[in-house]
Amino acid sequence: MSTSSSSAAEIDFKREFLRIFFIIFFVLLICFSIFFVNHHENNKYIIETLELNGSVEEGDALFKINCVGCHGITARGLVGPDLHSITTRLNDKEIIKQVTGGLTPPMPSFEIDPANMSNLLKYLHSLE
Repeated sequence: MSTSSSSAAEIDFKREFLRIFFIIFFVLLICFSIFFVNHHENNKYIIETLELNGSVEEGDALFKINCVGCHGITARGLVGPDLHSITTRLNDKEIIKQVTGGLTPPMPSFEIDPANMSNLLKYLHSLE
């Protein structure tokens, strides 16, 4: 009789283990899918931005509207860092991620279309 109860306990344990395993598997699958979709959209945005040839003048205007409060009118830094030679410290993909994601507080994230991001990149390259 003890053999059958231990077998029943083993079967219950295996069922519970499989149930938990599948729940964890599906949660990880959903997380991976969300990450992959988000990463793919981000890469698409970066590729589209880098294919464009921005305008220094339009990038300067964009900078003066959005960035001077922290980086100063000459981009030499205030609350935010000096941006002269930023393109030697960060590559264009890293700059795009920084601007759109606000990766270093207190910098906010910006929703900026690829054409304007390209203009801003062109302006930042002019600061070298």
